[in-house]
Amino acid sequence: MEVLDLPSITHRAAIFYKTFNGLQEDVCKNLRIIWQKDLGCDLNEEHWLNILSNTGKHIRGQIIFYEDRNFQGRSYECSSDCADMSSYLNRCHSCRVERGCFMVYDRTNFMGNQYFLRRGEYADYMSMMGMNDCIKSCRMIPMYRGSYRMRIYERENFGGQMSELMDDCDNVMDRYRMSNCMSCHVMDGHWLMYEQPHYRGRMMYMRPGEYRSFMNMGMGNMKFMSMKRIMDSHY
Repeated sequence: MEVLDLPSITHRAAIFYKTFNGLQEDVCKNLRIIWQKDLGCDLNEEHWLNILSNTGKHIRGQIIFYEDRNFQGRSYECSSDCADMSSYLNRCHSCRVERGCFMVYDRTNFMGNQYFLRRGEYADYMSMMGMNDCIKSCRMIPMYRGSYRMRIYERENFGGQMSELMDDCDNVMDRYRMSNCMSCHVMDGHWLMYEQPHYRGRMMYMRPGEYRSFMNMGMGNMKFMSMKRIMDSHY
């Protein structure tokens, strides 16, 4: 049997998954076992995820919500967007992110205050993150590897001063001399925007698209003064 080194494995896996990129996740798990047997090697979780993400394969996140603190009570497992948690749980006081990254919201339909969760355990997230209410909806953030580009505008409807970002910005006022940011156009990548410099205060998740008015998105008069890319290192 031919035993390949890791670069060769990655190359062959890339060819394979570019052909079969529509396979479901459970099928991929079985294929990983087959690869290991056929190639006479052990592919650890980190290397396997790198193979899939490098070939454009969608890595599905997974989060488990619990009704009570410390992962007690009824639970609901989610691996996609959920616009209304009340369909599955009466309340939610703790959660565990098994893999991937998620945004959670304290109102239904992805509205209200937003919070970024990465892999880990949140036994009492309301105390940990200063939330005043339970999670009511959640959105999965897909893994992304590529360039990042976003244009931010001083006024609504892409009016006023415009600045283009391709990396993190810890202070919009210092870097671009912009006193406000009320609309944006995300061309590439996934971003977090914060109301205070140095990535502090309330936040908002931005995926590729046009955002003509933050006020109409339920953010009120909130200003965004710093922006950060959601990198693959978060996963």
